[in-house]
Amino acid sequence: MPALTEYARKRDFKKTVEPPAQTARGTKNRFVVQKHAAKRLHYDFRLELDGVLKSWAVPKGIPFSKGDKRLAVHVEDHPVSYIDFEGTIPKGQYGGGAVMVWDRGTFSTDSDQPAQALESGKLHFSLRGKKLWGDWHLVRLRGGDQWLLIKGGQDMKPVSKKADDSSALSSKTMRQLSQNGSVWESSDQSRARKPGRLPQQEKRSPTATASKPKLPAAFVEPMKARLLSSPPTQGDWIYEIKFDGYRAMAFKDGGAVRLFSRNEKDFGEKFPEIVAAVASLEPDEAIIDGEIVALDSKGVSSFQLLQTIEIGERPAVYYYAFDLLQLDGKDLRKLPLVERKARLEQILKNAPEEIRYSASLGNDTQKLLKQVAKLGLEGLIGKQTDSIYEPGKRSGVWIKLKSRREQEFVIGGYTDPKGARSHFGALLVGFFDGSQLKFCGKVGTGFNTKLLSSLHGRLNAIHRADCPFVNLPELRGSRYSPRITAGEMKKCHWVEPELVCQVAFSEWTRDDKLRQPAFLGLREDKDAGEVVRERPE
Repeated sequence: MPALTEYARKRDFKKTVEPPAQTARGTKNRFVVQKHAAKRLHYDFRLELDGVLKSWAVPKGIPFSKGDKRLAVHVEDHPVSYIDFEGTIPKGQYGGGAVMVWDRGTFSTDSDQPAQALESGKLHFSLRGKKLWGDWHLVRLRGGDQWLLIKGGQDMKPVSKKADDSSALSSKTMRQLSQNGSVWESSDQSRARKPGRLPQQEKRSPTATASKPKLPAAFVEPMKARLLSSPPTQGDWIYEIKFDGYRAMAFKDGGAVRLFSRNEKDFGEKFPEIVAAVASLEPDEAIIDGEIVALDSKGVSSFQLLQTIEIGERPAVYYYAFDLLQLDGKDLRKLPLVERKARLEQILKNAPEEIRYSASLGNDTQKLLKQVAKLGLEGLIGKQTDSIYEPGKRSGVWIKLKSRREQEFVIGGYTDPKGARSHFGALLVGFFDGSQLKFCGKVGTGFNTKLLSSLHGRLNAIHRADCPFVNLPELRGSRYSPRITAGEMKKCHWVEPELVCQVAFSEWTRDDKLRQPAFLGLREDKDAGEVVRERPE
């Protein structure tokens, strides 16, 4: 019974009616999805392999649209007889609460040895159940127990609200299956939520506990740093690493976590491992400001490595937290920065490895700038020690000092490929000057084959007939940035100025063009209208 040792250890079978820890002979390639109203409502997904049920807890339920991802936390193997278990686990026992056989059926895989494929971290399978039909993938994330359940094949129509609360075994509802009526009620999975609000918490019966302090209903826009050409000579400053990733605001309310980009896009589906890590933090409620990054082999944040997620790869990602705006119902934004950071460091002491505290590096800027340049880091963020948190503002009490030149630009078109390259040759990029989009260069390096293909598809989707740049065709050029003539423009392809990309370059030329630009990746966290030429003060 080694495979079920952990299952047996967690249960007192004198008190729970769950099946005993017995392995089965052979396999019938069955699956079951059990809706489980434990401390928090979730769905347990189980596959019959090697005489046991391989099991995952899926907090947000099964994905239905192709490409959609759900975090799936691997849990202990269950006995095959659990496939028919439906009822209530007594309060005080492990997993106490109502259990429904939400769906069941059979599955098939394209592997002759599915158990080995699962052990390697990737399994493609097809389900044939009463509610679920089609293809899915299980992909293990770095770190062990966290996986992604991804919908493959074609989209599947989501189940109705009635079917979601109906057993595939007995047709009973969750309330009918409970012994005392105090169960979690499912919310309509298809209901749209307003941006900036936390997910609707599952509701308890009227006898549930009293309400606790809630997070702000509206999105909190991140505070911004002002770009300087040299460090300030007055004031009390501390400096932190300027990470090369996605700025992200984490909102935690009990077990519910929302992760937003700086422009209020939901990052939860894109970075489920960060959501899970924030959910595991000890405080019941908090708002954290930080940066999502991928680290290269030298431990340096790499925006290019972070972009590989867009082409199907999955680097290890981390959330470097540097500010705490709210904690257990108390607004901390008016407190001095050093006090906010001290409280943040305290709550992150036992955090999972995906969350890291962004510590102060001191205030010797000349030494620090030499060090970050040597390590290939983007730069430093300076903050006055007594600064309050000013949402959305660039007041100057936070600054940034760059050790290399890179910034965001708007894509307005592209050229045809030449030679062995496919899809496109170079991106035509620019920045906004007021309401006008100004061309500033052609970016032809920094792409691989997968990126060329995926980016070309996105560009085709926003095609337009005319040029969006106000300064094309050009009347003059330089040896470093030759002009684009009216004749050459006839061969260009134009797109709506919606996509924002990060570009590294050596310098600006005299005619306001980029010298030696290289593509680093798309920025999903910035709106095109915000992109202007950065000029250090």
